Amino acid sequence: MEFIVFVTLLLLLILVPTFFLSKQKKYSGHLAGQLPPGSLGLPVIGQSIGFLKALSADKVDKWYQERITKYGPVWKASLFGCPTVVLNGPNANKFIYTCDGSLLANSQPPSISRILGSNNIIELSGNDHKRVRTALVSFLKLEVLKQYVAKVDDEVQHNLLTHWHGTKEVQVQSLMKVLTFNIICSLLFGIERGPKREKMLPLFQDLIEGLLSIPINLPFTKFGRGIIAREKLVPMISQLIREKREALEEQNQQHNSHKDLITSLLSIHDNDSSTMMSEEEIIDNILALMVAGYDTTSVLLTFLVKLLANDKSIYSTIVREQQEIASKKAYEEALTWEDLTKMKYTWKVATEVMRINPPVTLSFRRAKQDIEYGGFIIPKGWQVMLSAPMTHMDDSIFQNPTMFDPTRFEKHAPPPPPFSYVAFGGGPRMCPGTELAKMETLVMMHRLVTRFNWELLKKDESFKRVPMPEFEQGLLVHVKPQKKMVSYEA
Repeated sequence: MEFIVFVTLLLLLILVPTFFLSKQKKYSGHLAGQLPPGSLGLPVIGQSIGFLKALSADKVDKWYQERITKYGPVWKASLFGCPTVVLNGPNANKFIYTCDGSLLANSQPPSISRILGSNNIIELSGNDHKRVRTALVSFLKLEVLKQYVAKVDDEVQHNLLTHWHGTKEVQVQSLMKVLTFNIICSLLFGIERGPKREKMLPLFQDLIEGLLSIPINLPFTKFGRGIIAREKLVPMISQLIREKREALEEQNQQHNSHKDLITSLLSIHDNDSSTMMSEEEIIDNILALMVAGYDTTSVLLTFLVKLLANDKSIYSTIVREQQEIASKKAYEEALTWEDLTKMKYTWKVATEVMRINPPVTLSFRRAKQDIEYGGFIIPKGWQVMLSAPMTHMDDSIFQNPTMFDPTRFEKHAPPPPPFSYVAFGGGPRMCPGTELAKMETLVMMHRLVTRFNWELLKKDESFKRVPMPEFEQGLLVHVKPQKKMVSYEA
């Protein structure tokens, strides 16, 4: 096996530089003068090593700013073996998020499309993207999600009882991932707590680890394990789809079509009475939504725990807001949507956390034709990269951008310009799970601050982006219950 890997890598080292050099030669002629400034650097390597180091050290903003200062908001580079045009600023955000699918393709690294499947919403564009997004949003829209506050609250309370109560030391990030996974299982799959979830969790973790990996399909590589995980998850999801389809047919459950996402998708029909999405599309998009919701919300929750441990003023204000709500309810009484609407300050704090530490920092596209942008040409086939949150730290948009200030999002404060705050994307590419993420965050923060106090065990615990933020030790905290916990039925 080692010999096979060696031969594969050797071929890549020979063929990729040849391909890269041919691309350089192709654009050294009539388009050369119209290309953005910058350097493609050495074949294959380009600027990838420096960029990955900056990403790992969470210094991508500095890496970007150095090049913006040198070249302006549009420049070229070589990243991940591809000639790349890098864009920056609100106009770039708008261009990427609203661009016609005939100009830019949502081309992701091969490892992502192969593990999640080619029908997932991240890969789609044009009418297919619109159709799939419409189907997904039919379940994830606010009017539907309101009825699931109690279900999310039940998962949160169970998580705290199981993993926080009765212990002195907690690894926050891993437990937040367990929480978001369980909420996803409940709302997307309709799988209650038990063996099915326990069987899926390690497979799902292998699938995620393989997403951004070298696409060499061998059993001992991350990519290979990701492919194996997909192969095991697909039949499990297919079985769920069959069960829910039979339930709909036998019990005529159209009145309860929003029981879970799979049931919802099976209930939506086109004009010809066929389901709007095929089984393959449902599977690929269930996997994509699991990935999207698993890391992003858990990252936000982890950063909130860290912030509240370090900033007692913000912590006290959030506690007052949440205790006002808790004082009108029994200890374990389920939260309601009305309760969540009163958590305005808590959400402003979460919004500011995402401005400074956005869970997702990079977006990739591929030019489907020569495109003129900002006075330059983006050649057909080139990769286009956007670090949308760079605008979050732009002092011409957000005054004193490094200072944490939730009042930026007060009603009386001037709103940021369009496409300058893009924690959830923008335009037709706005994250369809935004309201679910908000619901999870508010419910967890309510239960956490009204039941526990905590301190960081390592004040200066650092994190790196791989590409999502990962704390060095998972953000270790010492926890102490605020008052005696009463029994909770799992």
